[in-house]
Amino acid sequence: MALPHIVDLSRYPLEDSTFRARCKAAYDSGGILVLDGFVLPAAIEQIRAEGEAGRAAVYAKREEHSVYLSAPDPAYAADHPRNRQVTSTKGCLTDDRLAAASPLRQLYDDNRFRAFLCAVLGTAELHGYADPLSSINLHFHETGQELGWHFDNSSFSITLMVQAPEAGGAFEYATDVRDADAGDMGFDAVAQILEGRRPVSSLNAQAGTLVFFRGRNSMHRVAPNTGARTRMLAVLAYNAEPGVALSETARLTFYGRTG
Repeated sequence: MALPHIVDLSRYPLEDSTFRARCKAAYDSGGILVLDGFVLPAAIEQIRAEGEAGRAAVYAKREEHSVYLSAPDPAYAADHPRNRQVTSTKGCLTDDRLAAASPLRQLYDDNRFRAFLCAVLGTAELHGYADPLSSINLHFHETGQELGWHFDNSSFSITLMVQAPEAGGAFEYATDVRDADAGDMGFDAVAQILEGRRPVSSLNAQAGTLVFFRGRNSMHRVAPNTGARTRMLAVLAYNAEPGVALSETARLTFYGRTG
């Protein structure tokens, strides 16, 4: 499937310099860029159907983790924001389970799309992962499942909503909660968010919405899915350098297998 049959290019002219600059300015300013209806309905429906067809290969996992996605620090109490545990439950369909002809893979590999991403992110190049599992992941959140509050280890994420839930499942976030590079972990702000004492922003994306998000210093989660319909989200993962692969330990942790 060619790019004009995947992306609404009349609304989102990816190669237009003015459009690119406007997207970059919005992303740089707020740390998030939301492009509603970016992928056309027919392509989204094909991706959704492929996800449903691959259900038998979905790796389901429940885990407890800290907001910082790191092992507990014995220098702090168990209920300190540094160590407090939250829950994440989801299913994942990995890159190697997606067909070569999938619109999702065609979009991921398209040079014009990557050039647009580079322009918005301000990076010279973007490359897929060198391992077979990590470049494209399709996440499934069933009724009651959620992604707990956390910070990302990567500097950016690119996601595509494939199927929105009937209720719940909002993407909630608070920007600039910490400054990891300066060593400021934002413990007070983290506690306020975990305890519901600090307002957060909320996004209920519909199918076809592409989202850029800068999550290294911005705390975020996917609220529990309270409806009967599965929330299905594609994560398009890139690296600024070629040849990057997740370790076998990381792949075993995230996907239940190494290849």
